Amino acid sequence: MTSTNLNPCDEPMLDFHHPYTPYDVQLQFMRAAYDVLEKGDRQVGILESPTGTGKSLSLICSALTWLRNHKRNRYEATFDATAASLAGEPDWMIESALRRKRQELTRQWEEREARLERVRAREKALEERGRDSKRQRLDHNEDDGGHHRGRGKRKELDEEAEFLIAYWEDGTDDDPLSNLSKETRALLNKVGLGGTKKVDEEDDEVEDDIKIYYTSRTHSQLTQFISELRRPEFPPSIPSGLLSEKHGRDAKDTPTKEVVKQLPLSSRQKLCINPSVSRLGSLAAINDRCSELQQSTTKCAFMPSADNLKQTHQFRDEALAIVPDIEDMYRIGKQLQICPYYASRKAIPAAEVITLPYPLLLQRSAREALGIKLEGNIVIIDEAHNIMDAVANVHAAEIRLSELRRAKLMLIMYVKRFGKKLKGENRVMVTQVVRVLEALSEWLDETLNAQASQGIADPNTLLKTRGADQINLYKLIKYIQESKLAYKVESYVTHTETEAHDSSRSQKSTPSTPVLHTLVSFLTALTNLTTEGRIFFEKLPGTAPPDIKLSYLLLSPTHAFSSIASSARAVILAGGTMSPFDDYKAHLFPTLSPDKITTMSCGHVIPSSNLCVWTLASTLPVTTTNKSTVPVETFEFSFQKRSDRAMVMQFGLALLNICSVVPDGVVVFFPSYGYLDEVVQIWQHQQTSDSSSSTAAPPPAKQPIWDRLVAKKALFRETKGGSSDEVLQNYTQAILSPVVDNDNPRQKGALLLSVVGGKMSEGINFSDRLGRCVVIVGLPYPNMHSAEWKARIEHIKSSTLTRLLGENDTPSSSHHLDPPATTNTNSTGVPEPLTTVTKLTITRDEATAQATQAARDFYENACMRAVNQSIGRAIRHRGDYAAIVLVDRRFGTDRIRGKLPDWIQGGMVAGSEGKGMQGLMGALSGFFRGKREEGL
Repeated sequence: MTSTNLNPCDEPMLDFHHPYTPYDVQLQFMRAAYDVLEKGDRQVGILESPTGTGKSLSLICSALTWLRNHKRNRYEATFDATAASLAGEPDWMIESALRRKRQELTRQWEEREARLERVRAREKALEERGRDSKRQRLDHNEDDGGHHRGRGKRKELDEEAEFLIAYWEDGTDDDPLSNLSKETRALLNKVGLGGTKKVDEEDDEVEDDIKIYYTSRTHSQLTQFISELRRPEFPPSIPSGLLSEKHGRDAKDTPTKEVVKQLPLSSRQKLCINPSVSRLGSLAAINDRCSELQQSTTKCAFMPSADNLKQTHQFRDEALAIVPDIEDMYRIGKQLQICPYYASRKAIPAAEVITLPYPLLLQRSAREALGIKLEGNIVIIDEAHNIMDAVANVHAAEIRLSELRRAKLMLIMYVKRFGKKLKGENRVMVTQVVRVLEALSEWLDETLNAQASQGIADPNTLLKTRGADQINLYKLIKYIQESKLAYKVESYVTHTETEAHDSSRSQKSTPSTPVLHTLVSFLTALTNLTTEGRIFFEKLPGTAPPDIKLSYLLLSPTHAFSSIASSARAVILAGGTMSPFDDYKAHLFPTLSPDKITTMSCGHVIPSSNLCVWTLASTLPVTTTNKSTVPVETFEFSFQKRSDRAMVMQFGLALLNICSVVPDGVVVFFPSYGYLDEVVQIWQHQQTSDSSSSTAAPPPAKQPIWDRLVAKKALFRETKGGSSDEVLQNYTQAILSPVVDNDNPRQKGALLLSVVGGKMSEGINFSDRLGRCVVIVGLPYPNMHSAEWKARIEHIKSSTLTRLLGENDTPSSSHHLDPPATTNTNSTGVPEPLTTVTKLTITRDEATAQATQAARDFYENACMRAVNQSIGRAIRHRGDYAAIVLVDRRFGTDRIRGKLPDWIQGGMVAGSEGKGMQGLMGALSGFFRGKREEGL
């Protein structure tokens, strides 16, 4: 384990309430996480715990133990504050006040817990009677309270009422009378009938206490976390002395545990129980329709209101009583006939743990919509190895020329039907939308005919035609969002296409893509350009007719993530493969001082004898006589050298030998899909021969390597755009339930050819027999020549240079007699904050060199994170064992080796990069022979 600002030996032992006996590495991990939360004050923990070491459970136990301790300490602090406020009063008065306060706090806690316990008892009774419908979607075809109209009534639909845009005026608030004209509403206001103001409903909300916001990449990962959250039991959040005071110190009915109050949040797409809305499919369409129903006279019957306040409170109590997942939230809402999306907000104040996917946490607008307040709370980001990409993705937007053309056709169809009905600003704004569509289309048309296939687009030129550059885009976006134009247009087009299908009985057309929603996303990005973002164009190969897209990319996550880093009490980034750490410090927390950042890399729970890591740098060993020259058979899969057919064939022979000694499953990761296709092409068509002979006569040809591999193991490959589930299922079956292949009777186990960064490299579990050996081929560096990576590198260089030179202008301290300070530069080349108080001076040449190194390290770290993630597919539990083979001479360099996780570095065979293929075969044979002898 490596750590910063961490010395667990000096800390007192804590009971983390782990449901099992924790390993030493788990105790170290939990202690580190606990200390980060306890310090608070914007502390950051970057914690790495290999997959299979119980990371999720360790996070739960450390965070909840801290939270319950913190709550009990706060209770005690309130008593001290009460006593202090009565200073100078008689002792009996102080004691009486403290007793009343203790009794009141105890009563509130017990009443809440009793209420939740009754809910749990009712849930258990339903399960025992077989009436619980948990994790089963109820029939979406049920009646929705009057909103849904069957297919038989489709022709009776009032198109104007359904699809016509309501009167819109910039600056108007949401209003039940918003569908009336300006003149009509002015007249109603004049006579005192202009509507009523909204009144906040008061209810029995509890104090909004400190919370833990836990986020992960996918809903399946969140569901798995919630399942783990149900395992441990934690003591009450109220001091035990208060409970003992009421029940008696030795009373058997004194509560000793308190169920964790957890609340999962999600989008309307996951939680909507209104069939007429949820069946719309796309998130954007569901959001628009939901918002429209709230503003219409025929409101959604499931929306929380004063009329169904009882159901809203029931929903809150049931959600907090059972540690629910998303399916539970949907079920509870369906049973109570209350919207889970909105009703869940009433449960937020009383929740201790709130789980949510990345987009809902990383976007400020999403947090505000859900009522999430990070100030003073805890943020835990799991699977955080891709957090920087995730931040970029939630702020990204793109639109294609084909989508712009489709959007224009849809608007023309809509205006043709409703144009005469459009009044006031509606007509003006719809015209402006068309002009923007035409301007973007013309720019893309012109670029499509140009020579460059990709590049950076100047945002000032995108709207230069059709007078679109004179349009107020902020107002236009607001109009599209508030008027629900995108939903209205797309719903009408879908409606007409459905009618045409029904009348002609032709093949049903594909539902229209929500292209106007895509336009809004892109325009929003266009109006929020920062120095950290760029707009790119790229021609799309293999499309007919030819297509091209515009995309907005966030080059750096620093500014976007700052609202989280600056608000939370503490932030923990956790993952199985977080190495190398430097990028997170430099690009997520660049202004944070080193004493506020704790980094830790745990060892694995497996014994060292269960791991064999080998660097295969060449086929022949490097001896004292030949180490001064580069061997002919050196493996270097750089972009310039990886197409060498001789090297590809040599690697094929090496893989053939590996498959001869490794039992069961072997997984090989290539740098890209394109290179995997290239290698397979060579292996399938080029025959091998025993070329070691120097005789004049050519050696006899042998079968292609592909055929020889198939004879050894059942062979599978991952394809771009193909079904990874089917490939994985067949690969698993070939290992665990093999069927004898009459053509290859000696075939044993299976070989899977995959891609770093592909579907098989993340979230797939190659445990035990499925992954006895993982082979990494080369270093998967991103394409440096792509417009996006050129822009990233240039941005890092320029921003680092600006920061370094800007530090020269920082006023020096008054302590002029101190010796000159020097910079402490970390491995990214980014200077750490100075430990002295003197003025920093750095020349432009020195700053330029450091900025260039920072960009190079960022580029290399992106590669190594992908490598480490692929390696982590093997070794999934304490009893697992596997070999890791790194095929490329560059893995033998100190710089690259230092960016591997600590547990991989610890398992690496010393000097393996110089021992060649012969050494590898000896090591693998001995490793697996030893496991057979152990009976594994």
